[in-house]
Amino acid sequence: MIMKFLVRITVLLTVFAINNVTVFAENDKPVAVAFKAVTPEVQNAEWAVKWWQPRHDQKLVDLKKMEKVDLLMIGDSITHGWEGRGKKVWDEYYTKRNAFNIGFSGDRTEHVLWRLQHDAVKGISPKLAVIMIGTNNTGHRQDPAEETAAGIKAIIAELEKQLPKTKVLLLAVFPRGAKADDPLRQLNTGINKIIAGYADEKRVFFLDINAEFLEDDGTLPKSVMPDLLHPHEAGYATWAKAMEPTVARLLGE
Repeated sequence: MIMKFLVRITVLLTVFAINNVTVFAENDKPVAVAFKAVTPEVQNAEWAVKWWQPRHDQKLVDLKKMEKVDLLMIGDSITHGWEGRGKKVWDEYYTKRNAFNIGFSGDRTEHVLWRLQHDAVKGISPKLAVIMIGTNNTGHRQDPAEETAAGIKAIIAELEKQLPKTKVLLLAVFPRGAKADDPLRQLNTGINKIIAGYADEKRVFFLDINAEFLEDDGTLPKSVMPDLLHPHEAGYATWAKAMEPTVARLLGE
């Protein structure tokens, strides 16, 4: 009876370990975090099924056509938007730098992980990868900040494994919601407090440009993000301008 009990406890602890990850919050105390954000997953939202996998497949084709990739952009719809509202700004700042965009609308950290593990960066060695991900973990599931941060950490680890010579510029998750006390804005702020600690100033660098989007009182104006989440063309111009000195430095220009 005792042996069966011990076996059962061992199994339960093993299952817990597989489905959880330990990260460290600001107070350096270990926090057990649910494993969803760090488990690679295909995006299966009903609205995304018809285009998400085809976009991934097309990106693999496009990647093979690139002579080289020096700058890689990784993220969700906000990064995806460089191909829409931000295209003019992209052409001005990044086309000449052999840049490649693998931002996908709706992606959470687990979707980025899946793409990275399914050839999204195969055969390239960029000088710099820019990551901005996490706001859909906040908005879609309202994941705890610690869980989303763990997902971001897993993405950095995956990039280190696949692109060992590539520097990583980790951007703070952009602000959302009209006011500073918006619950989802506060979740993103919590994520940023954790992921800022991932920078080692050797391979991984952290940059918070969020203040550039905000009024002095913390209000997010609709002239920058009309839906209080996604940048307009002016927002992409602000993003590129604020990031430019760091991008230039890390690219060795």
